[in-house]
Amino acid sequence: MSEQDKKAELAALQTALAAEHAAVYGYGVVGGRIGAPRQGEARSAYDAHRAARDTLARSVRDLGGEPVAASPAYALPFSVADSPAALRLAAELEERLSGVYADLVRASTGSRRTAATAALREAAVRATRWSGKAPAFPGLAERADDTTGRAGAADSAPSATPTA
Repeated sequence: MSEQDKKAELAALQTALAAEHAAVYGYGVVGGRIGAPRQGEARSAYDAHRAARDTLARSVRDLGGEPVAASPAYALPFSVADSPAALRLAAELEERLSGVYADLVRASTGSRRTAATAALREAAVRATRWSGKAPAFPGLAERADDTTGRAGAADSAPSATPTA
């Protein structure tokens, strides 16, 4: 692996770590607002993101980096006052993570690429469970063309540093 490839992989790992920090924070909000029937699902997702965060921090250290720290708080993309809003937030967190993990798949090799692929799949499945909608290509920004109804490429890449 070239030095440039190592730097790209480290940057993608740091971005994924920052996204997992945001997801852990976001699921704290989700857990406080989501209805009782989906509390267990929210708790499982929270635990999965904490584990992913810890694994990513180890990977960053393995490549000689200092893991990015979590922010004390994150700006939510919208007000989360009730269970339906908590469901939307959970779906959005997972959709954003799908994009970040797609970037990590692109930047990594070997076992890290395999792990990033699994994380992308898991985020896409959780996003689908929360939203009830499955994207054609998880991790890629998509938009619908209002005039034709056809899916088209997004104008920009997914946010590399999602906020919860």
